[in-house]
Amino acid sequence: MSLNGDALSELAIPDGTTVEEHDVVVDGDVLLGGRSTVEFGVRGRNVLAGEGVRFGGDIEAEADCRLDMWSEVGGNVLVGRDAYLGERVHVEGQLKVAGDLDIGDDVEIDEGFEANGWIVIRNPMPTIVFLLVYLRHLLLVGEEEAARELVGEVFDEEEVEADPLVVPRNGTVNDDAWRVSTPATIGDDCRIHGNIRAESIEAGEDNNVFGSLRARGDIVIGSGTRIHGDVTTRNGTVTLADGAEVLGDVSCGDLELTDGATVDGTMRASGEMRMLRDVAREAE
Repeated sequence: MSLNGDALSELAIPDGTTVEEHDVVVDGDVLLGGRSTVEFGVRGRNVLAGEGVRFGGDIEAEADCRLDMWSEVGGNVLVGRDAYLGERVHVEGQLKVAGDLDIGDDVEIDEGFEANGWIVIRNPMPTIVFLLVYLRHLLLVGEEEAARELVGEVFDEEEVEADPLVVPRNGTVNDDAWRVSTPATIGDDCRIHGNIRAESIEAGEDNNVFGSLRARGDIVIGSGTRIHGDVTTRNGTVTLADGAEVLGDVSCGDLELTDGATVDGTMRASGEMRMLRDVAREAE
């Protein structure tokens, strides 16, 4: 996890993320900002959600799961270590915890719960709020080493090196779209279902996106990435790397098309259209 002033400042889809039937599956952690909605189930290492987050399916956390107040889960919650549920959390299925359970007031678990460790009933501090405020404070006072230790402790960076899946506050993820008002970054080797709607979009290499890309700003598509839909930006530049493929139309301000990139549909650019040479491929 990168250290910056706001860890929830963009949609970040890490390398290897897949959408399998009704679940989003990642190798690392899942970090969801307040009032966001994920209409899939979620599978990851640690799952941390801010206040009022809505899950449409099951949560499977290999390590810890922390759900802040007013969060809702439309399925079961299975936790490999400890679970922390804030007040008025609602779980429509079962809660199974291999370790300790820390639970707030007025929590509803429709189909009952099991915990192998201690059960503590209180109001845990909102995890996301505390983490981000404390992390920002450490960075402001120049305590970068302490900030790294905090991130390492919370996200088990010594145990897993994968970057987290991050959905910013008020973001929405469903079959139709991954919709945020922030920039979006897609790693490498991802298989994503749904349109991507963001301020700007940067997609890495060898991805399959079964949907369109739309942004206000720039869109960058890496080598070997296939977009099964249109690519549209209102005023920005679309850049297609060598081997990138768009199975639809491209509409943009400026267009930068590298040798080896293909567009099956119509290309429209209100500004300049530039053909770029792939220097690395020529060197081979």
